[in-house]
Amino acid sequence: MIELPADDDDLLAECDVTTFHAGGPGGQHQNTTDSAVRLAHRPSGIVVVSRRERSQHRNKAICLERLREKVARANQDEARPARRAGRVPRAQKERRLTDKAHRARRKQERSAPPVDDG
Repeated sequence: MIELPADDDDLLAECDVTTFHAGGPGGQHQNTTDSAVRLAHRPSGIVVVSRRERSQHRNKAICLERLREKVARANQDEARPARRAGRVPRAQKERRLTDKAHRARRKQERSAPPVDDG
């Protein structure tokens, strides 16, 4: 279970913040400013990126929202019980064996024909 601080400044202290050129459509403004933001949350290893807005501050706020959503999703996934492996149906076993035999036949047909010394 990953715990996040309620305050954005405390959360930013737990993250590695990287800024870079956003790229894509938008012309000269995007090519000259480092408006895109990448947040890497050190404790969980979760990385989020935002390059939608022209403002670095707005992109940072979007990243913080996305990070909180991703951590909440990760916490939900941890709470789910592990899936038990079930029995493989007979039809699937037969299909698997048929496909395996077909692949083996194709591979044998690839080999060089026998040499005839006559």
